[in-house]
Amino acid sequence: MSPTRGSAAPVAPPAAGRLDRPRGGRFGSLAGWAQRHRWAALLLWVALLAAVTLGSQAAGAAYRNDFSLPGTDSQAATDLFTKHGSAQAGDSVEIVLRDGRGLEGRKAAVEKMLAAVKDLPSVADVRSPYADASAVSEEGTIGYATVTLDGKAEAVPKEDVTAIIDTAGTIRADGLQVELGGDAVRGAEDKGSPTAELAGILAAVVILGLLFGSVVAAAVPLITALFAVGAAVGLIALASHVFTIADFTPPITMLVGLGVGVDYALLIFYRYRHELTAGAGPADATRKALDAAGRTVFFAGCTVIIALLGLVALGLGSLQGVALALALTVLTTMAASLVLLPALLAIFGTRIRRHVLEHAAKAAAKGRAEGRRWRALAAAVQRRPLPALLVAVLAMLALSAPALGMRLGFADAGNDPRTSTSKKAYDLLAEGFGPGFNGPLVVLVHGDEAAGRAVRSELAEAQGVAEASPVMPSDDGALSTVIVFPTSAPQDEGTTDLVHHLRDDVAPALERATGTELLVGGATAGSQDFAETVSRRLPLFVAVVVGLSSLLLMLVFRSVLIPVKAALLNLLSISAALGVMTLVFQEGWFGVQPGPIEAFLPVLIFAIVFGLSMDYEVFLVSRIHEEWERTRDHSLAVREGLAATGKVITAAGAIMIVVFAAFVLSPDRMLQQFGLGLAVAILMDAVVIRCLIVPAVMQLLGEWAWWLPAPLARRLPQVALERPADG
Repeated sequence: MSPTRGSAAPVAPPAAGRLDRPRGGRFGSLAGWAQRHRWAALLLWVALLAAVTLGSQAAGAAYRNDFSLPGTDSQAATDLFTKHGSAQAGDSVEIVLRDGRGLEGRKAAVEKMLAAVKDLPSVADVRSPYADASAVSEEGTIGYATVTLDGKAEAVPKEDVTAIIDTAGTIRADGLQVELGGDAVRGAEDKGSPTAELAGILAAVVILGLLFGSVVAAAVPLITALFAVGAAVGLIALASHVFTIADFTPPITMLVGLGVGVDYALLIFYRYRHELTAGAGPADATRKALDAAGRTVFFAGCTVIIALLGLVALGLGSLQGVALALALTVLTTMAASLVLLPALLAIFGTRIRRHVLEHAAKAAAKGRAEGRRWRALAAAVQRRPLPALLVAVLAMLALSAPALGMRLGFADAGNDPRTSTSKKAYDLLAEGFGPGFNGPLVVLVHGDEAAGRAVRSELAEAQGVAEASPVMPSDDGALSTVIVFPTSAPQDEGTTDLVHHLRDDVAPALERATGTELLVGGATAGSQDFAETVSRRLPLFVAVVVGLSSLLLMLVFRSVLIPVKAALLNLLSISAALGVMTLVFQEGWFGVQPGPIEAFLPVLIFAIVFGLSMDYEVFLVSRIHEEWERTRDHSLAVREGLAATGKVITAAGAIMIVVFAAFVLSPDRMLQQFGLGLAVAILMDAVVIRCLIVPAVMQLLGEWAWWLPAPLARRLPQVALERPADG
């Protein structure tokens, strides 16, 4: 049962009469300008798109990854390697060879190929398998040459890595298999055609067509989104020359930009359609739609940007660039929805109006009231709000439970497509030298070669270590390096335990015995450090995002409980998405190869989903708030709010779901995880939370939903969100 009227705090929402405002707010005025200058507005966007596209193509992109982690052992080791001129400062490429009859008979061809590789750009050194007996398997059929690069994998130009791949491949012959592995090789391999993006666009067209029953009406939101995404991609490529933006940002930008762009345009267009059916002309309907839904889109977009910029609190360079790029994308989609969309509505308004009125007349003739099914759903939930709330929440908690066992890390070559050379090299090395060979740990000894040999002998006997390499001194003799090969595969928990064992147990004792400093680094340890750094800083990140977003909602709705409810429900949808990701990608459901969840994805998904969830929260609750201020009947306001927004929220959610889910088709494991996580989160949010949980919670809260303490009410500025349609 709802609380009885009058039980809320003394500070009640303003009376309905206080909502009377002059016609045409700022967003309505902006729509009016875009309509009066429709062709100028359209040409402005065409010119912007052409300028940034041509500019980005002329300047090129300067994407670069920054996975530095100040304060960690792995970063300290890398810095010392660089300072003292050790070859280990750069990453390496393994050229893996296999001949069932033995590699000895291939020596001349292999040595000639390696000499050619050594002369290539970005190559610091080449070690032949014939110069190191440990680089050939016991059977003599599998061996590898180590190509040391002159920098980290992300800093080496892809064309230089491609040259190494092509040169090594020249000696492939009957009986001799040649494959290449290493992070640089994985980054240089062809990622395939943009199948996911095209599938997402096609699915969005189908859903919009089914929703509006008109090609023109379906095209308007999609055109708006495509203009916005195209401009954003060009701007981000230009921004990469100024800021550090990771090379995996463009597909994520297109993924989010397409979903958000269609979403924002659809919310405004749906309100425009509603005003047309209410009797407004095209121009007046556009002004009213922008004055109401445009205002909602603006505040929802601000919430997304706040959530994304919360990634800055993590202090991780690569994610800060991604946050900047995505915030710029959301800003561009907001601008397109508020300027380009009204211009398109002015151009196609007459045709759209004719179709909308015909559709409304047919529905009226059949006795179908707009939103009647959503109104009935809301009434059913209101009759039994507590059972509906409990069932929905328990179901989402069940989906969330696997996330408690989520293991963060990075996919390696073992997760690559079976046809890739990096995957084949990975399998050959594991077959010839053991599973831990693909994830070596680099132990740095800050001392001379004699100290390094003493450390090496102890490391070789440590539990979990399969083998330790000979000591490799730095150019100035100040450092010694030992490569430690675990008995477990890189992604196994045993390897994680070994890193902690070496750092916490073995290294302190050796430092006391030898008087040197030991650091455990390398790609495997660095991945672990990154995952642990993200986990350690996650509470601060969540507090910043939730706190700022809740303050914005409190300002908009002048309520304490609405922001608290929104934050809790958004966290619930995100945790359910992470739980599903864990089941599929970590536990290997549906035939997916098991492995860790990419370390940066949970925080990235949190920022994006938390912001996008606020879109639907603002859109639904603002309509409930509008009805509440008009009628002062809380139950009626909940029903009418869901009736007015249920269809468009579901349609917008469906578009986002298919756009995001299409990225499961990508060959990139990171994009597969990202797409599935976003799709599940939006599914939970648009269907379970907005259609079941929110009506149940609002019914249980009653008028207390709009409670705001009197002292706080006096200090908060008045911010109008939804401007009710005026006649």
